[in-house]
Amino acid sequence: MIAYHDFVPRVTDRGGLFKQAQFDTLRDALHEANAWIGERHLKVLNVETVVLPNMHTSWEEGSEDASLRTSGEISAMWHQFIRVWYELPDGPPPLA
Repeated sequence: MIAYHDFVPRVTDRGGLFKQAQFDTLRDALHEANAWIGERHLKVLNVETVVLPNMHTSWEEGSEDASLRTSGEISAMWHQFIRVWYELPDGPPPLA
C-alpha cells in the first residue's frame, strides 16, 4: 500500500488588515521532510511540490482539502508545500 505525508510551511505571523501573513520557507518544509523520512527509514516513491490556493484560510481544511476556493487571482493566495509519497511497511503505518 502507498501513503503520503504533507510538509506545509508553518504560519509564523497571521498578519492582519494591513499586513500579509508570514510563513516559513519551502526550504524549511523540505528540511522537515528529509528529517521525517530519515527517522522512519521509509521507501520513498515520489516527492512533489504542490501548489494550492487559500489553504491557510479559516474556511479551508489545509493541504488535504479536496475543494479549495478562489474567486479570481486578485483574492487568491497561492501556497507551496512538499508531499512525500511512500510505501507503507508491513504492520501499522508510521506515526505522523
